Amino acid sequence: MNLAPLRNRDFGLLWVAGLISFTGDWALSVALPIAVYQLTGSAAATSALVAVNVGTRLLFGALAGVYVDRWDRRRVMIWANLLLAAALLPALAVDSADAVWILFGVVFAHSVLTSVVRPAEHALLPRLVGEADLAAANALNGLNNNLARLIGPALGGMAAATYGLCGAVLVDAVSFLLAALLVALIRGRHRATPTPADEAPAGRLRGELAAGLAAIRRSPILRALFVALLITAIGEGVMSSLFAVFVSVALRGGSLQLGWLMSAQAVGGILGGLVATWLAGRWSPARMVAVGLVLFGLTDLVIFNYPRWSTAIAPEIVLFVLVGIPGGVLLAGAMTLLQTEVADALRGRVFAAAVTVESGAMLVGTVIAGTATGPLGVITVLTLQGLGYVVAGVIFGLSSARPRSVVVEAPAGLATQVAGGDHARE
Repeated sequence: MNLAPLRNRDFGLLWVAGLISFTGDWALSVALPIAVYQLTGSAAATSALVAVNVGTRLLFGALAGVYVDRWDRRRVMIWANLLLAAALLPALAVDSADAVWILFGVVFAHSVLTSVVRPAEHALLPRLVGEADLAAANALNGLNNNLARLIGPALGGMAAATYGLCGAVLVDAVSFLLAALLVALIRGRHRATPTPADEAPAGRLRGELAAGLAAIRRSPILRALFVALLITAIGEGVMSSLFAVFVSVALRGGSLQLGWLMSAQAVGGILGGLVATWLAGRWSPARMVAVGLVLFGLTDLVIFNYPRWSTAIAPEIVLFVLVGIPGGVLLAGAMTLLQTEVADALRGRVFAAAVTVESGAMLVGTVIAGTATGPLGVITVLTLQGLGYVVAGVIFGLSSARPRSVVVEAPAGLATQVAGGDHARE
């Protein structure tokens, strides 16, 4: 395993900051829907929270990428984490159904600010580690998300049980304050590195958005990656909508079994992150994505069709651990390609475009799940989701086998303005 990036002081600070803030977010993600349902008794209200979160990312994600590319990425992360902590505080006043509307405002603000933090972190990371360690660093970033996924829900559940929603809110707010402090300790100024095209006069917002999209269009490997992202994000929307239904209907389980499988997913993601750090120096990022997609899809096909023969939960737990391994590998490869296939001045916009595509596709997936499950059945719909990963892997593998594209720079007239200085989470 290549753990060398963690010996880099600045990357270590970024990694720990991400681990802490992700843990806080997972803690709140457990407590918030429970609190809304307890206060309102309405499943529609809890679903609306999810819609606000995804819809906000869809509307503001691409715009956030423009400003991340204009500003110092380190300072963006510091201020956004401080604002995230402040934005959570109104939730402390929610103690009745009449005040639940405040939580929708909190979720909206949280989603807007997170849309800024994630592309800033993604654009900052390549400035902190060498190119040889970049894929390993991305694998370690995926690892900390899954560590948080394992720790956060338990922490959130305990805080909510002891102190109610206020406890989970304070845990998440403190996590953002700690993350801001750690990022502030990273050395240097971290504004996007200028390219020759950046010497042109500042473009308008529309032009800067267009520059990011043009970078994707001109890179064959990015085009293939975005096609794969579109297919798999639809599948993730299906899966997130039908996970509880699958456990209940296909496995004849309940909340206990659901919790076991969610924990198994997190353990698998941790193993996947470790495997990805080992593969990072041996496989190209494109190969990591192609193989990861196919193996993830094939494992999903076994997971979702296993209940045709048995409803014993132990084999499913093992399968949920195993599927996390190719998941961690493909994530590390995809993040590395998003960073290396474009110039530094465009990284924020390209990553934000990926988040926007993912959010829109997941909404499509939720619609498909709601309309197709009745006539086709939950196992058939989830089988199609698994096939989608296999198809995406084959398409990406064939496309990435062509000669590798060069790094795409910002074209004159559409480039982000860089007004001096250097450059440097969900």
